[in-house]
Amino acid sequence: MTTSVVRTASLARRERQKAETRQAILDAARELFVTEGVEATTMRAIAAKIGYTPTAIYHHFRDKDALIVELCMADFSALGQAMYSIGRIENPVERLRAMGMAYTDFAMENTSQYRFMFMTPLNHERIDAQGNGFKMPDEDAYQFLFATVQEGIAKGLYRPELTDPVELAQMFWGGIHGVIALWYTHCHDPHIVLNDPRLTVRTMCDTLIKGAVRYPR
Repeated sequence: MTTSVVRTASLARRERQKAETRQAILDAARELFVTEGVEATTMRAIAAKIGYTPTAIYHHFRDKDALIVELCMADFSALGQAMYSIGRIENPVERLRAMGMAYTDFAMENTSQYRFMFMTPLNHERIDAQGNGFKMPDEDAYQFLFATVQEGIAKGLYRPELTDPVELAQMFWGGIHGVIALWYTHCHDPHIVLNDPRLTVRTMCDTLIKGAVRYPR
């Protein structure tokens, strides 16, 4: 084996280890943010959770704000990809229905990510390593939802009084989030019986859409 090959293999191994360390830091931070709260979680606590020194974490992230930005970018990108994975459904109403289920599947399969994104208060300024503000990924789940609702309104598919795409999109999103949030906060409550969120969301999407469209079927 030549020296250049050995050097290349060594560099690849170091890069892989660096990526694995960054991911371990992000996963530990996300879990602590959800369970302890963002304000209460320190870089020292994140380091302790994975057996690293705080100094080691600062080699990967300038500060907690930079770590939060990367978490947001990664998790919102993953949600966007999950939503866009449903493909191009021509009818915007049927697309809306499919989006509701894709969103719910993501929430149920990615508990920590969902709770961090939508159930954890974030008061820190979101500035990346270059000092730039957090920018939503290209595959923006909310913009996909908004554009789908807007298209349905433009095509006259909804009742004539439903002309505000912001209101309609947030009603749809809020309803689904409410079902999921109740599950996460009360699924172990012995006094409340909650159905599987996927079943409830499916029925709720059908009900909301039937009540919103101009010509219900």
